[in-house]
Amino acid sequence: MLNALGFRIERKRSSLHLAGTGVFVTRGRAPKGSIVAMYPGTIYQVDEPIFFQSIRNPFVFRCIDGVLIDGNDRALSKTVYRSCSGRDRLGPFGLSDCSWLTSDPVNPLAVGQYVNNCSNEKAANVCYQEYDVPEGFPLELRQFLPNVNYRADTQRPLRCVVLVSLREINCGEELFSNYYTIVH
Repeated sequence: MLNALGFRIERKRSSLHLAGTGVFVTRGRAPKGSIVAMYPGTIYQVDEPIFFQSIRNPFVFRCIDGVLIDGNDRALSKTVYRSCSGRDRLGPFGLSDCSWLTSDPVNPLAVGQYVNNCSNEKAANVCYQEYDVPEGFPLELRQFLPNVNYRADTQRPLRCVVLVSLREINCGEELFSNYYTIVH
């Protein structure tokens, strides 16, 4: 990651009191406007059931259009993701990455669910950007996307959410999000 992007991020104990895990730039620096993380998980369209998975789950992200992403890497959410990911294959190609459910993800950006919200003490340095994967996206690269649709026959493109740096983020800094997206 350091060689390709010029920075590396890692999950560590957050600098915010009682916040649990956070995400830090641990090597290099992330330039303004860089994709610094991805929000992994199962994608639920507005009409799909998520009740049981959402109980006591702080990792459900709501997109502007009501689409939900369950980024919990434990319990029922983990089981649902693995099941949907195993279902979605095209010949030898997996269509999603399950490694974000482990402590050593293949896609090192797939830790966005651990980015804490900004606070009065810590200003936002990243924001969310929703992105629908285009139909022509290379099949051999889908295996690195940490998202999967809950329903196999979803008629919408795969939704991804990335976190984009609002300013240069230096080594040692924790990522803090603000819930707004970039408008072009």
